[in-house]
Formats: sequence, C-alpha cells, structure tokens
Amino acid sequence: MSETLLKGVRCYGDGEPVDVLAANGVIAEIAASITPPDGAEVIDAAGQVLLPGFVDLHTHLREPGREDTETVATGSAAAALGGYTAVFAMANTDPVADTAVVVEHVRRAGEAAGLVDVHPVGAVTVGLAGEKLAELGTMAESAARVRMFSDDGHCVHDPLIMRRALEYSRALGAVIAQHAEEPRLTVGAQAHEGTQAARLGLSGWPASAEESIVARDCILAAHAAARLHICHVSTAGTVDVLRWAKGWGGGKDTARGGAGFAVSAEVTPHHLLLTDDRLAGYDPVNKVNPPLRTGADAKALAEALAEGVLDCVATDHAPHAEQDKDCEWQAARPGMLGLQTALSIVAETMVRPGLLTWRDVARVMSERPAEIARLPDQGRPIAEGEPATLTLVDPEARWTVRGAELASIAANTPYEGMELPARVTATLLRGRITARDGRIR
Repeated sequence: MSETLLKGVRCYGDGEPVDVLAANGVIAEIAASITPPDGAEVIDAAGQVLLPGFVDLHTHLREPGREDTETVATGSAAAALGGYTAVFAMANTDPVADTAVVVEHVRRAGEAAGLVDVHPVGAVTVGLAGEKLAELGTMAESAARVRMFSDDGHCVHDPLIMRRALEYSRALGAVIAQHAEEPRLTVGAQAHEGTQAARLGLSGWPASAEESIVARDCILAAHAAARLHICHVSTAGTVDVLRWAKGWGGGKDTARGGAGFAVSAEVTPHHLLLTDDRLAGYDPVNKVNPPLRTGADAKALAEALAEGVLDCVATDHAPHAEQDKDCEWQAARPGMLGLQTALSIVAETMVRPGLLTWRDVARVMSERPAEIARLPDQGRPIAEGEPATLTLVDPEARWTVRGAELASIAANTPYEGMELPARVTATLLRGRITARDGRIR
C-alpha cells in the first residue's frame, strides 16, 4: 500500500504544526518533521486542519430505483469530496430497503465504488407503510449487517409498531432512527406554520407535529431500554424535549425503565443556516422535510449542538431530478443536496461565531456519529497506530457553490452562487487518498 505524508498539519486545529505519515492503512508516525519515505505522496498542508474522517448518519443515495438522480457511486464521490469516510444510506429506495436482498445490493455497490464505507439503513416497516414490521432480524444477520433502521421520509406513527421496533432493535444491538412527524398534523402542509407561511398563502406545518412524536418516542425508548435516534431536528421545542429526555435518567437507574433515555439526535446544516425567510420567492429548492423554520429555531439548534443536546450533524443529502424541483411549489419534492457543503455550513454557522472549535467539529461530524452507529474503525483519535481515516480542511479557503459542478447527478443545492468558508482538500480512507483538491482519486 502506498504511503502518504501530510506536512505541517494542525491536528484538530490545535497546537504546533506536525507531519503525519499514513502507511499500511494506519497512522504510522506523528512528529515535528518526517523525511518522506521513498515513493510516498507528499501533501504540503501548512496551516490546514486535520480531523478524523466524517460520518454521515443520514444520506439518500437513491439506488435502487432513482439512478437518474443519484447512484451509490456518485453519492460516494460527493461524500468523499465533502470529507466523509462513512455514510448511512436511507431505506426509501425503490424497491424499499426492507429485505436482505436490497440492503445487500446497496452494501455491494458501496464496496464496488470504494470511496467511503456505505452502510445500508433498513426500513422499520414493510414498504415504509407503517403497518407491519420489516424483516429487521434478517437484515441484521445479512451480509450488510444492518444496525440502523428508519422509515425516513415517513414517520413510524403507530405507537404500538414503534414500541415493537424498539424492543426488537434492542435485541439486535441496533438503533431506530425516527423521522418525527405526526402525519395527521401535516396533511397538505407546505411550510413552517407561522407568519411567513400565512403571508405566502402556504398551508402550515406546525412545530408540534415534530415535538409530540419526539416526546412520545423518548418515553417508549426508555421503557423498552432501547436506543432511539431522532432525525433532522428542526424546532426549538424539540430541543427542549430532548434536554428534558436526556436529563431524565441520565444513564442511571430510574423508576421508568432502568437505563434512562438512550436517545441521540442530529441536526442538518440547512436547518442551522437557512430559515423560512428563504421561501419568499417560492423557489422549490428551499422545500425540505421538515421545513425550514424561523431564525429563533435556527439559533436554538446551533446552541443545542454546541451544548451537546444535539449530538451530531447529518446532511439529509437528498438529490432530486430537475423536473421534481423546477415546478410549482406544491408539486415539488422536498429535499436538497448536502454532502459537499456540510463542512462549510458548519464552519459558517458554528466555527466562525465561536460556538464550536475545530476539535468540536470532530466530535459532531465524526466521533459522535461513529459512536451512535457503533463503528469501531471510524471517528478514531488522530494518534499513532490508529486508522488513517482522515479529513484535511483548509480553514482559510473560500469557495463558491455551483450545483452543476458538484459530484451528484442532481444539482438541487440551496447554496447556489453562495460563497462559503473552509474547504476539504483531501480525504483518506484507511490510508488511501479518495479525494484531493476537488477531484476523486
């Protein structure tokens, strides 16, 4: 295996610059100065920040079924260029990833692409219909070794089905990731319920639709002594519910289930940066599920991420064909690209204002998601003998987003033409360079 020498990096953005040598898939040496071995690839990274490779718990790769918008290969390329070394591919494909056959197909496609570790997410219910549990045990025992289940795009709204899923997941050592949306409160909803929706004549999507499901499921998970992960948190009220849930039990014995709340939660970059003010022009590129909320919600989400009430950042990368976005608002599909812009949005919303350090970025984009997913070889410390699964970031870079230039087949980015800070300059997966200077290797 080839060797790579990163010269002059600042690990986690701290301390004096060092050289880091990756060889045979691991970090072989860290020192003030290392002489390049014969044949080693040398990257002059003076002033750049070295972080563990990013892990995305929430990615839509669209394969099988919508390869016109994304494939495992193109999504893997976008991920590697965005600094990711592992992604979790959601189950709302066609056919739905609710059987061993489908999840194994996704896993094999990820291995063939070879750019990131692709972990299939299995559906909780058959066909995402919310009526009958899918083959959780079969998917867990398959070659894909599924350990996360989600009906994302749909809420597991029946409390009995959700309770059973949590109980089964505990026995499997898995986690249930919930798309929290009470469907009876969002029938026909098109935008966050508030003054902007009223002004634009769009039917409102109440915050309570999310908050009520999160509260319910935290209680169900506590009684089942199971692990629950909340997808794409979007409201200040949900933050309050999670703060309460994490404080009740705190991992100690309680009268309500013994182990307290084993709940984790993610926030997307777009819910940190964008608000429902963006809807003024009715541009469907800003349509997403859950919807963009208010500035007060975005502020609460950022503070909760800094505090640790929200555990991690997840992209909810959702490619769509042009015809599904270039249409009237009501007919447009919800979702936006996120893999190649996530680091920059976190830098803009969290690092620049001083809410997170680069050390904290490693926690919310690598270490904590790897812990939630129980990936033993991801999110590891930058230390000798550890896997050389790394992301190199230029914190001083500025770049302009152009959807047509991104690696995804689709181009539905809400950041079109926006100048963003910080950029991934190289990604290494077990010592192998997968992306460098904006190109796949």
